Amino acid sequence: MVDSLSRLPAADCLKLCHRVVDDICGREPPCRKDYGATWSLEEWLDLLNSLTGFFRLAVGNNSSDEEVLAGLSGMSSSSHAETVLSVLRGRREEICRALQDRTNSISSATLQDFDWQLKLALSSDKISSLHTPLLSLSLDVRENTGLRSVTMEMNRDELNTLITSLEAANKVCVCVRNLLMLC
Repeated sequence: MVDSLSRLPAADCLKLCHRVVDDICGREPPCRKDYGATWSLEEWLDLLNSLTGFFRLAVGNNSSDEEVLAGLSGMSSSSHAETVLSVLRGRREEICRALQDRTNSISSATLQDFDWQLKLALSSDKISSLHTPLLSLSLDVRENTGLRSVTMEMNRDELNTLITSLEAANKVCVCVRNLLMLC
């Protein structure tokens, strides 16, 4: 869909690409009325989504100039591909910062402290002999509004599920951190 950029003169293409990056960075997006005669509403939305995705992907993957041009190889005009590349080169840091901010804004809660205790349940009102180990986990979570305490008690199976989930979340965090370090 980025190929439809070739309908614009090179100067307008440059302006549009900068406005798309402005939108990624949280500033004023491009205005459809400026380009209404060039694309239908559906084409306009497809173009914006394609350009936004292209810029995010190129920065997120830390793509080289050759990889960017290869991604734009379907464009009929090489001057328009060079224009997109020049905008990407000039505003890569800005896009990277915006992507980092977007990632960080997913959740404002952070783990401040934790405490755990291992207990052995010997019996209950239904079973006279239980002998089940239980883990009591207390988390202190800092949010915008202050510190909130979360306490949970888990048996062995629930603890294993929690550990598996935390290991998977850690892998994602490591991947995101590595991507952000490339920016």
